[in-house]
Amino acid sequence: MKSVFRLTCLGALGFAIAVCGWGQSSPDQASAEPQKTNQEEKQTSPDNASAEPQKTKQKEKQTRTPGKEMGKGGEDIGKGVAKGTGDLAKGTAGGVGELARGNVGSAGASFGKGVAGLGKNVTVGTAKGVGKIGKGVGGEFKKLGGKSKKKDETGSGAPG
Repeated sequence: MKSVFRLTCLGALGFAIAVCGWGQSSPDQASAEPQKTNQEEKQTSPDNASAEPQKTKQKEKQTRTPGKEMGKGGEDIGKGVAKGTGDLAKGTAGGVGELARGNVGSAGASFGKGVAGLGKNVTVGTAKGVGKIGKGVGGEFKKLGGKSKKKDETGSGAPG
């Protein structure tokens, strides 16, 4: 009886985690469509034929600011958690289905696959996100170091 209660609680926990992960929406999904249509309009008009290659060169040269880089790192961590939660939910649902049929071994295997997917996606997302956050923090220190040198050169020179 205790094992049935534990499995029920574990299934409810997995479902709760899955609902939280699926409830988060990506802001890029809504804004992706209008940008594509604007680019298509630029490509179809003959007036902008010479201006288009210049804009793409500028976009390639632009790098993200340190703050945006850290934001993208947080986004990657969130994506990893969301994907992992989805995998956990699939494994939990498959395990519950197998358990309802009486296949205890298959239920454990399905749940194990879900947990492995959760671990993989959370680890990958966290690693990517922490890397981007570190890059952003390094960029902030670099900016801070550049500002302090400029102040030293202009204002704090020795009287002579």
